[in-house]
Amino acid sequence: MSNATRTRKRSDRRGLHALGCLLLVGTFLALSMVVAKLADGAGAPRLTFLMTAMAGAGCVLLGIAVARHRPLTFDRRTLEYAIVAGALFALPNAMAFLAVRHVGAGFISLSFAFPILITWGLAVLLGLERLRPSRLLGVLLGLSGGLVLATAKAGGIDGSPGWALLMLAMPLVLALGNIYRTLRWPEGSSPVFLAASMMFGGAVTLLPFALSLEPGQFPALLATGTVVRLLLVEVAVFAVLYLFFFVLQRLAGPVYLSQIGSVAAVVGTLIAIFALGEAPPPNLGLAALLVAGGTLLFQRGARAASTTSGTQTATFSPDLEESS
Repeated sequence: MSNATRTRKRSDRRGLHALGCLLLVGTFLALSMVVAKLADGAGAPRLTFLMTAMAGAGCVLLGIAVARHRPLTFDRRTLEYAIVAGALFALPNAMAFLAVRHVGAGFISLSFAFPILITWGLAVLLGLERLRPSRLLGVLLGLSGGLVLATAKAGGIDGSPGWALLMLAMPLVLALGNIYRTLRWPEGSSPVFLAASMMFGGAVTLLPFALSLEPGQFPALLATGTVVRLLLVEVAVFAVLYLFFFVLQRLAGPVYLSQIGSVAAVVGTLIAIFALGEAPPPNLGLAALLVAGGTLLFQRGARAASTTSGTQTATFSPDLEESS
């Protein structure tokens, strides 16, 4: 078997792993917003709910790291990573949890579609990505799908323009987090351990906000069986979501990772329609086609780049087996 053939097969395998992770993470990202909507409707204090779910998921992920004998490195670098990555993760999620009752789960999911272009631009400027026309077109197609849905959905928001504007800040913070996690990834650390550390960092970030804005509200999480069940579901969703989130980050890089927002936009809108009874936005089919087309075109561009170089590129890092 020639080197070119082996390289192509490795690239195809990595590409399939990355695509599978992308679909899984995007779907669970949308599910996390739906659970937030249901918890808010059940009377759960929103920031306290989110903080507790993060801490619980961190415990689950740390347990997985210990059970799988992954290296647990506690030093200044991993502490910095946990705090900064946790803050860049927790703040936009807190925005989403606070805004969900005002703008709906569908609009929140759509807001996650926009970081891809910002992430791609930052990655190109920092030299993490090459300027490839096919990948730019894929990014623009995915973004346009999110914009089609967001424009239609935003038109249905009554009396909440301030919350809608606040959500426009979320994509920038998410994009900065995507870049930071790649540039500052501690050498030798496993994705599952870093996912756990980010969840703990996020919970610590939210603690002062929860104490000041929702003082004495922790007992409300245990007040009803419905809230307890939703909290356990959110812990499970977060654990799966951010385990594979970090696997995808290491496997395919920050720009590919940011496509999860486009997937979450479509999946979240479908869940909001069929599970939560929200009105379907116009042009949903067109938006879904644009997102799917952009994802596939981006995938092909990544594979072509890897095959052309004949080695691992900045797009694909270690394979899934090694990363998880």
